[in-house]
Amino acid sequence: ENREEMLSSKSNRLTEALEEANKLFDGVCRAREAALDAQFLVLASNLGKEKANELHSEMTAFDSATFAEDLLTTMGINRTEVEENDGEHGGFLPSDAWQKVGEAALKHFRRAPTFHYMLGSFKSDPPVARQRIERQKKASRGEAKRAMPAQLKKMEESHEEATEKEVERILGILQTLFENDPDTPISFFDFVVDPNSFARTVENMFHVSFLIRDGLAEIKLDDDELPVIEPTKSRKGQEYNQELGARSQIVLSLTQQKWK
Repeated sequence: ENREEMLSSKSNRLTEALEEANKLFDGVCRAREAALDAQFLVLASNLGKEKANELHSEMTAFDSATFAEDLLTTMGINRTEVEENDGEHGGFLPSDAWQKVGEAALKHFRRAPTFHYMLGSFKSDPPVARQRIERQKKASRGEAKRAMPAQLKKMEESHEEATEKEVERILGILQTLFENDPDTPISFFDFVVDPNSFARTVENMFHVSFLIRDGLAEIKLDDDELPVIEPTKSRKGQEYNQELGARSQIVLSLTQQKWK
């Protein structure tokens, strides 16, 4: 509504409106009020731009020809002498002409700090010695990988040997018990259960399973339907039991609660 009055160079209405808007903005607490303030800022900026364009200043426009004349004078060139020697083309700038311009411009500019490396310059190509070290590391890793299967193979062989010896030891105990009292059945649970170690009990059952698999021992059920174990008596019986074991297999689960 007061557009013409605000655009007048003699009026301060635009400044007064901006100051009033700044006071009102302190109480803004809703999004709609903030949007209205942003809208007012756009209108005020456009009015300020129009007002600036209408200002008339006494400054003269930049004249490139006059600037060139002043620049040549600063370089130390006498234009009168140049006009007298119009036949000579080029080469009339003194050797220190641009140096004079640089010294004159230096007074109006701040010098930037010099650039330097904190830890020396960067090198694009890595040293040859470092490449040889990396190849040696790769070769050593390859040798280590090739050596791993051999070490694991030895561990497996030693584990199998320990298992085989333990199976032979348990077979010897079973045969001794059976020879001492062949008429008394040997309870399977009494034979394998270790009252003080659940892990040892599981290991005993694991080793006894090899005796059953190879036909060196057999498990039967007594009158109370409880398992009993005894060694095989002859090679013929061993072949029979081995064939029977191949047809009849069981999986026995044992928890710590059952073990206790």
